[in-house]
Amino acid sequence: MNYDLKDKVCLVTGGSRGIGFEITRTLLENNANVIICGRKEKGLLEAEKRLGNPENLHVVNAHIAQQADVDDLFDTIFARYGKLDILINNVGMNLMTPGVADLDPAMWQKIIDTNLGGTFLVSRKAAALMRNAKQGKIVTISSVAARKATPGMGIYGIAKAGIEMLTKVLAAELAPFNIQVNAVAPAMVRTEFSKPFWSNEDLLNHITSTIPMGRIAEPEEVVHPVLFLASKGASYITGQTLLVDGGTTAV
Repeated sequence: MNYDLKDKVCLVTGGSRGIGFEITRTLLENNANVIICGRKEKGLLEAEKRLGNPENLHVVNAHIAQQADVDDLFDTIFARYGKLDILINNVGMNLMTPGVADLDPAMWQKIIDTNLGGTFLVSRKAAALMRNAKQGKIVTISSVAARKATPGMGIYGIAKAGIEMLTKVLAAELAPFNIQVNAVAPAMVRTEFSKPFWSNEDLLNHITSTIPMGRIAEPEEVVHPVLFLASKGASYITGQTLLVDGGTTAV
């Protein structure tokens, strides 16, 4: 599928594995220039190798919840390309957690900082570049957990709910600059990130029983909704969250 992304400069946070890796692969196939960032340099280099070390891929070791790392990341992007056309906020962190009332505040802060705080820090820097160019696309990975309380995923869901409101606020603020800001909210996706959930047969059976399609999603099934929102085809769509959930929120 052609999304007309030739020569576009795209940043995919957490692009070395899971959904981010598949998004990166498809962006490269569509001739975009892609920067991926992550906390683990080894994972970035392995992803680069798996993708065939293409010339239009650049990897940067950065922790998006750290302001200094985000500043260095965007300095690198500006020095190399002088612009950013598309931001895919893909980094997410979830740990199976007890109920909110029983949670260690340090764990709360860690999950909120990585998911919501990191998305804010990166989107803020991207918006500055995009406003200068009077164009841009920001697409963030949310989750149905933002809309439906899920055992073991309470803090993650709260962070993702914040991301969906951040999406609306940024969309309203950046619309005059021809910048569209949207989100994609999948149900459970079969990645290493979510393995603690789908690798447990009882828990997987419970999850799939709530999904009308009767299965969890594969990573590539999230890729095309994301790339649609990053393309010209979504030029009049902003402030929206596209649910990719197998019908979960329809019942």
